Amino acid sequence: MLGVVTVSSAAVAVSTAAGGTGVSAATQQASPIGPVRRISIDCSATSAEVEQASDQALDQVYELWMGCGRSRSMAFARSTNGGATFSKPLLLPDSTASTWDPAIAVSANGVVYASFMTEKDSRMFPVVEASFDHGASFSQVKELSGVPVGNWGDRDFIAAGPGHTLYLTWDYGPSASDMRYLCSPVGSCSFAAGDVNIVVQKSTDGGRRWGRIVHVSPGFPASGADSGPVLVEPDGRVDVLYQGYEVTNKKTFTLARGHEYFTSSVDGGAKWSKPVRVGPASLDESVKSWWIDGSLGLDAGGSLYATFDAGQGDADVGFLCYSTDHGRTWSRPVRVTPDSDQAVHIVQVAGGPAGQAVIGWLADGPQHGYAMDVRAFSVKAGWLGPALRVSSALGRSSVWPGDTFGLGELPAGPHRQRVVASWGSATGASNRDDIFAAALGPLA
Repeated sequence: MLGVVTVSSAAVAVSTAAGGTGVSAATQQASPIGPVRRISIDCSATSAEVEQASDQALDQVYELWMGCGRSRSMAFARSTNGGATFSKPLLLPDSTASTWDPAIAVSANGVVYASFMTEKDSRMFPVVEASFDHGASFSQVKELSGVPVGNWGDRDFIAAGPGHTLYLTWDYGPSASDMRYLCSPVGSCSFAAGDVNIVVQKSTDGGRRWGRIVHVSPGFPASGADSGPVLVEPDGRVDVLYQGYEVTNKKTFTLARGHEYFTSSVDGGAKWSKPVRVGPASLDESVKSWWIDGSLGLDAGGSLYATFDAGQGDADVGFLCYSTDHGRTWSRPVRVTPDSDQAVHIVQVAGGPAGQAVIGWLADGPQHGYAMDVRAFSVKAGWLGPALRVSSALGRSSVWPGDTFGLGELPAGPHRQRVVASWGSATGASNRDDIFAAALGPLA
């Protein structure tokens, strides 16, 4: 979709800190604590759309991205020292140029799960691979191929629950022929129309076997929903944040403005609560947003955080909302991105200690190049400091960086966290994306 976003003309008052109102969050350029490292070394093809997970007990960080090597496969790299250095990329089995949308998770017992989408024999479906040696190899491969011929599938997310339980959400439609795409010459694609729905599948044996498809977003077979990140709370509650669009024509499945919606399940994903809109109705999400819009995080105290990209006036803005009651109610939106323009804003969140989270954004303006920033937030105190510029060089606006980036926190001591960020960019004279990563000290 085009990087220029059509937005609502209705403005909304937003909070810049808990309890306050304003229009902008201060930004400060700074250098990360650790050096910026290119982790897509030995990838001869362009690399993009990185995702991250971590094993906090072992201080290990895992990165997964698409497009590496001659086969343009999914690539995996791990750090055994908290993100200071990374291994050379490992190409995942069963991944090729026909695979897309990586996702990654780590179970409590240290198993690393990598998932992605693929297309075979006129079917689109997820693949889930498992590593039982902390990412040294991926020996278990499972294709969730039990879908009808001619279906449509996109953007998977994976989360590990108690024991050997896994949850995989993805975008599913009964008919690929109903899809109408909006594709950007310098980005990815979004949907003008289609039978789009968020569904979930569950495994109780570590990904060896998977249950049936369960509809998460109401209105199947054409609920207007896509992009549904999932997480599991310590008590087993499953949470999903999805992007829901208005379906303005039930025959052509034409999609109009969208919003973020939150839903949860307390019975292992069999039934889902009535969706709650996150943010006011005046904050529209355009069908032209080609990046993954919507991110969900959980802190150690049980507070939830949702980030999304929407319109305010004639500008495109990244926002944050939080919930302290398991998603039943959400705060007023907190403005994240400081610039007032129509730049691409890819915004994500990762939970930290109780009452805290780190928010990151990859944006191509107003510097006319992609830059990565992070900032710490507190439910009680608001922003805990200025934004930190992580990227050491701007990425070319004319080269797609991927729809997502990696963001996570590792313990650094009592109530303090280290941050590891990873992102795609084409820097310098290069017309090819690379994946970069940097480890930062505590932001607050």
